[in-house]
Amino acid sequence: MLHRLKNDFRLSIITLLGASAVLGITPFAVLRFLQGNTMAGLLDTVILAGISFGVIYSWLTGNTRVGGMVLALVACGGAVSVGYVVGEPGLFWLYPCLVTTFFLVAPKIAIVLNIASVLVLMSFGEAFSSQVQMWSFASTAVVVSACAYVFAYRNKNQRVRLEHLATIDPLTGVKNRRSMDEALDLAAANAEQTGQSYALVLLDLDHFKTINDDYGHGVGDSVLTELVALIEHNTRKSDQLFRYGGEEFVLLLPGVDGVGLQSVMTNLQQLLRRRLKHPGGAVTASFGVALLGHGESVASWLRRADNALYEAKESGRDRIVYADALAQAGSGAGRYRNSRQPSSKLAEVSPAVNPTQNPAAPSAGSNASVKVRK
Repeated sequence: MLHRLKNDFRLSIITLLGASAVLGITPFAVLRFLQGNTMAGLLDTVILAGISFGVIYSWLTGNTRVGGMVLALVACGGAVSVGYVVGEPGLFWLYPCLVTTFFLVAPKIAIVLNIASVLVLMSFGEAFSSQVQMWSFASTAVVVSACAYVFAYRNKNQRVRLEHLATIDPLTGVKNRRSMDEALDLAAANAEQTGQSYALVLLDLDHFKTINDDYGHGVGDSVLTELVALIEHNTRKSDQLFRYGGEEFVLLLPGVDGVGLQSVMTNLQQLLRRRLKHPGGAVTASFGVALLGHGESVASWLRRADNALYEAKESGRDRIVYADALAQAGSGAGRYRNSRQPSSKLAEVSPAVNPTQNPAAPSAGSNASVKVRK
């Protein structure tokens, strides 16, 4: 429960406002029944029921947009009704509604609801003791709505900025490890539901520490940003790139398998060889590749890719090692079959011939877990 409240802003607002409304309205509903004002008591009860429904609906379905709309409509409609039934004392209930609508629904909808609520109340002349009071009420309602709009707008902008900082790597502009964890969980869930194949690529720049030491961290940062630009320019929109840490990146490739995956990886390796440079020459990378196995956990999937990357680094760097071949050479067991072939732009890049190795040929296996790489 606390986790959902911390991570779902709209749900936390709905819960807080709903609880506040219930605590604030319930005593008045009881009091009005005790005083014999049955109509007002029933109206308060209906408002409490509507607010409770909106909160419960949001919790059960997770659809906070509908839940927020229900709360906003009930609050505004209830406040107008209370003002009409009770008269002048009931007018004050509209003010909290004018504020909370901007946190429950979109600003345009909130503005419409607020204006409509004020106009409806003004059309009921019985709710006001004089014209001066009516227009004073309308003016203060507009001021309250304007202030609430500004505050809600600023709050939303700040929240978007904080979410951006929490999920985006500030140097390269790609998603960070936190975003990667969420994306891998979604990929694993989708794979179980649809059978779509997913490939996970761990990419580590070779001798990156030497670049930083010899030419400075500014040059190293430029290499990282250029690497990201090259990969993003030559991959599909469905592919996702994440910065895993330091000079290590993760590339999530949906819908690739077998020969198609090898073609994509070979072309990516050759692309970086030709295009990624620093003052001392070309920059190469090592790759560990793992296909998501049926029923496999994200932790196991990531660990296999990491083991393959470690093997690529240990066997000479500038290599591609496939985790599936490490585990069982020549076997397709545990893989998703009959998946579609990749349509990545990378497949269109003609790889250069490297006489020292065959990038598609995996190296010997390794059973080690996550290791430290240089």
